[in-house]
Amino acid sequence: MLTDTQCRNAKPKEKPYKLTDGKGLYLEIKPNGTRAWRYRFELREDGAIKESVFAIGDYATPPTSETPVEAKARRDGRCFTLAEARDERAKARALVKQGINPVHNRRLDRIKREQENATTFEAVALEWLALKDWEQVTKDKRLQMLKRAVFPQIGSLPVRQVTPAHILDILTKMAKNAPTVAAEAQRTMSGVFDLAVSTLRADTDPVYPVRRALPPNKTQHKRALSPVEIGQLLRDIDTHGGNFQTMCAFRLMWLTLTRPTETTEAQWREFDLDAAVWRIPAERMKKRKEHVVPLPRQAVQLLRGMHTITGEKVHVFPHRDDKTKPMVSASFRQMLNVLGWGGKFSPHATRTTGSTRLNEMGYSADWIERQLAHVEPNAVRRTYNHADYLADRAKMMQQWADYLDSLKAGAEVIPLHGRAA
Repeated sequence: MLTDTQCRNAKPKEKPYKLTDGKGLYLEIKPNGTRAWRYRFELREDGAIKESVFAIGDYATPPTSETPVEAKARRDGRCFTLAEARDERAKARALVKQGINPVHNRRLDRIKREQENATTFEAVALEWLALKDWEQVTKDKRLQMLKRAVFPQIGSLPVRQVTPAHILDILTKMAKNAPTVAAEAQRTMSGVFDLAVSTLRADTDPVYPVRRALPPNKTQHKRALSPVEIGQLLRDIDTHGGNFQTMCAFRLMWLTLTRPTETTEAQWREFDLDAAVWRIPAERMKKRKEHVVPLPRQAVQLLRGMHTITGEKVHVFPHRDDKTKPMVSASFRQMLNVLGWGGKFSPHATRTTGSTRLNEMGYSADWIERQLAHVEPNAVRRTYNHADYLADRAKMMQQWADYLDSLKAGAEVIPLHGRAA
């Protein structure tokens, strides 16, 4: 049996030599001074008894001040004291007794670790996104959500190591400020794990056990606002005192009833202010069809004012930090939260509100649906109805803008000046 003193004092010679400990374990001292632990064993393979050597690691003499964390890191680097080398020998002997070659077992463990590291949650999530039959803009938005809220927490973890506790922590934190986004994250993560399970890279979906942990997502903020509420919201925005660009983008969204991202990502080349027309290209539209938006005089005035500030940029409303990119629609939610409208009103509800009030004002449903860039649900009618109603919509949107001004000033009466179809 060896002692630590013998191991520590062993000097290199011209040729390698061994210090035997017992039960197959020995310390090999090489001419270059390296002292390596080896375990010699016999195993029946292919019908014959074969002798092999298992390289345990190098001999180590750690300092007395070594912490448990430092000791683990040393062992992970395959450096062992005499006592630790005997433990490793015991593990190897147990494998041999089971007919398992410890050399082959180590290789298999290494391959498994490499495979797990190559199948992190982020890697599987990117693969899942690539497989989805979605428009690129939808994929980009989902990816941004993952990068912002999910990848920092579990992106680098092997997908098999993600637990329900990880998922619950992510969803709980998100639900406090963005319950809708939390619900989207839950669906997304479950989809990623479904792919991982079906491709044998995970055993279960850790989202499933915590699927009911969050309260149901309330949809009150998606309802149409009443005239009084519209007026109050517009007055609150005017007195917000926050980011001027965000306030202008929010007003333009209300004046045109465009989608939040269609507004925030607007480019100057899309506008003809003299003709009071905004042409949103097909690639920026949800249905991939160019959308022509008539601009009321309030919108033209707003845009001319913005042009003096950002006219030399590509985007009407540039990103705060990177002026080559557009602002993000999340800025609207941040502003609404500051004003106390968070949870009561969503930017997407602007279109619901506009549709509801314009219908009450007696305008043609065709005009309203075309203004909202909605697709005609009736396939036959859609085939024959190519009308854009641009002139009619221009009159309608001018009255809508005037109506918003009156509500902001405190009026509560809904004018019925529209014309039913």
